[in-house]
Amino acid sequence: MTPEDAFDPLRPRLLRIAYRMLGSVAEAEDVVQEAYLRWHQTDRTVVRDAEALLVRTVSRLCLDVLKSARVQREQYVGTWLPEPIVEAVEGDDLTLTLMMALERLSPLERAAFLLHDVFGMDFDEVARAIDRDPAACRQLASRARSHVREARPRFPVSEGKGRELAAAFFTASRSGDMHALQALLAQDVVTYTDGGGKVKAAPNPIYGADKVLRFFNGLRERFGLNASRLVYEGPIDGLPAIVTVEPDGVLQTTAFAFEEDRIVAIYVTRNPDKLQGIRRLVGGDVIS
Repeated sequence: MTPEDAFDPLRPRLLRIAYRMLGSVAEAEDVVQEAYLRWHQTDRTVVRDAEALLVRTVSRLCLDVLKSARVQREQYVGTWLPEPIVEAVEGDDLTLTLMMALERLSPLERAAFLLHDVFGMDFDEVARAIDRDPAACRQLASRARSHVREARPRFPVSEGKGRELAAAFFTASRSGDMHALQALLAQDVVTYTDGGGKVKAAPNPIYGADKVLRFFNGLRERFGLNASRLVYEGPIDGLPAIVTVEPDGVLQTTAFAFEEDRIVAIYVTRNPDKLQGIRRLVGGDVIS
């Protein structure tokens, strides 16, 4: 069996692990490629479990990246959001909201939680992957789990209802119907916009229904009749979402977290460096 024959069937799982740990498709791909190069250099005749070895390699590479990524994100211009992806993985309910909660954890807490709770590894396997003992891994995952539990919506909406509400938001926010938009928002709604310093975006999160309303009303007044173009409707990172081309020509994703038919969080990604996969999804020719 060639190195490729053993590695390629595992590549999708390795990419999912790396993306969930890093929040960046490009960084995940780099990590998995490095793991592949190391696999090529490994004496595979003594490897009893290729998957376990490769998960361990990817996990440790991700931990190294996370240490430097925290420094980079401290220097990031404006709000940092995970790179939006459309891929849906059965049984993986780690939404963008929960990934944001994981950002507040240490790299080891994040790794222990993801490997055990999301990817189903037992704590002995997790311990080998991140070079800690099983008891420590249990504690790491437990601390992470409490943060994730706090971030989960208490009264989430169905997938169909989420699509309906996302469409209603698009119509209300672009038409200037502030009464309809207000009816969609929870009082403690928060809006995050990620432009990465590359395109215009709100530099800080916007808290509260009144301020969020003023923000979107200001955008409508600024652009007037130059309407946004809706180019995709569907889930992004497990949340109802829309993809638009805005009046300034910028491709943008907007994902929503709901509780009891009200929007509690809006995640807007405009940084073009994070939208290459979305651009391929909708077709590059939609951007003029």
